[in-house]
Amino acid sequence: MANKIHSSIRIVYSPDYDIRFAGMEKFHPFDSRKYSRAWEVLRKKFGSALEQNRIIPKTPISDESLLKVHSKAYLKSLGKSRTIARALELPILRFIPAKLLSRWVLDPMRLAVAGTVIAARKALQNGVAVNLAGGYHHATADRGQGFCLFADVGVAVAELRASSHLQSDDQVMIIDLDAHQGNGNEHVFRQDPNMHILDMYNKDVYPNDVLARERIDMDIPVVSGINEDIYLSILRDKLPRFLASVKDPKLIFYIAGTDILAKDPLGSMNVSAKGVLERDMMVFNALVDAAIPFVMVTSGGYTSASYRLIADSLSYLLTTFSTAEND
Repeated sequence: MANKIHSSIRIVYSPDYDIRFAGMEKFHPFDSRKYSRAWEVLRKKFGSALEQNRIIPKTPISDESLLKVHSKAYLKSLGKSRTIARALELPILRFIPAKLLSRWVLDPMRLAVAGTVIAARKALQNGVAVNLAGGYHHATADRGQGFCLFADVGVAVAELRASSHLQSDDQVMIIDLDAHQGNGNEHVFRQDPNMHILDMYNKDVYPNDVLARERIDMDIPVVSGINEDIYLSILRDKLPRFLASVKDPKLIFYIAGTDILAKDPLGSMNVSAKGVLERDMMVFNALVDAAIPFVMVTSGGYTSASYRLIADSLSYLLTTFSTAEND
């Protein structure tokens, strides 16, 4: 018998989120199919009932939307294989024709950006939404880096403002708990006083962006090997303070990278799978209790367990909270 889930929480997902470059895992630890794997775990657990929660993004984000954040020159540069190879830290890609990379890499990421926009709109409507991809927090207006080509959170905020789903002076928050500093968002929102950023990250690893740190409102650098109890204790103390620091926020983006997991080759932290779930539960509980609409994006995670961690957290979210009347 399928588990009962709340139909008000939307999950934006397409099987086309998966990056189709066969053999990528041989050159980079990123699991390019973690999105479909996480969805399959959820589908097996919840059965056909899950479809009532799902929104399928049909169309990749347009250049017009991307230009609200990214420079025209940068988008043009993505037509060159070497630009993509550099941003994805995969030198071998410079030898792949750009048209193939567009199909295998750019199209899935553009679709994921559209998914973040859709999820943000649904969060404002229903209270909670998830994009099963996204969280490309290293991309800046004119540069892709750290396996991030597009600043999906920045594009979502720009689109919501353009459509008046958000007013220009509405307060928006980012809770970035990926293991890596979200320097891209910090550059994108550098001059935006209505964006508020909490960033808890391993200061000993990439990107070490000192300039971007100046833009973080609640800067929580931690060290390699930080253990689970200390990590969760710090978050338990800092998260309520951050939420209390902004009056009447309209929307929160939760960047829920799973690369804090012990043995993640790029995160270099020491949190168990149970600890990752406890972290997400802590955030979910705090945001629902505060009645602040939020959208979760999955961001980084570089172990074979990443998709299961995502599925476990979403299972908790789906079975615990009912935040709005059904559409």
